[in-house]
Amino acid sequence: DVQLQASGGGSVQAGGSLRLSCVASGFPYEDFVIGWFRQAPGKKREGLACIDHRDGRARYAYSVQGRFTISSDSAENTVHLQMSDLGPEDTAVYYCAANPLIDWVLGPLDSRDEFTYSGHGTQVTVSS
Repeated sequence: DVQLQASGGGSVQAGGSLRLSCVASGFPYEDFVIGWFRQAPGKKREGLACIDHRDGRARYAYSVQGRFTISSDSAENTVHLQMSDLGPEDTAVYYCAANPLIDWVLGPLDSRDEFTYSGHGTQVTVSS
């Protein structure tokens, strides 16, 4: 049973921070790159960040570069997303997802951009 269990969402004021976590199970973790995307009301989905646990290389969308940090704990099949300097524009449902590296898209996604696996999201609300 494939699971990508996201947690850590909540409500914060602008300028605040949150840390999201994702625990992956039920699929060959070593064959996939884990990351995050978000969906805000009325907006396209947006790929945010992903990390290749095989070499530790992280990749980010331009919109979150310098504010978000993704990290992984391969022993625990866990990926974290540390989010800082949050603004109202970051309000969205955040999803953890797994894809082969070549299929990861960071930035606005269109309907053709799919994820092999994704989990239930966690709501992040940032008030001004």
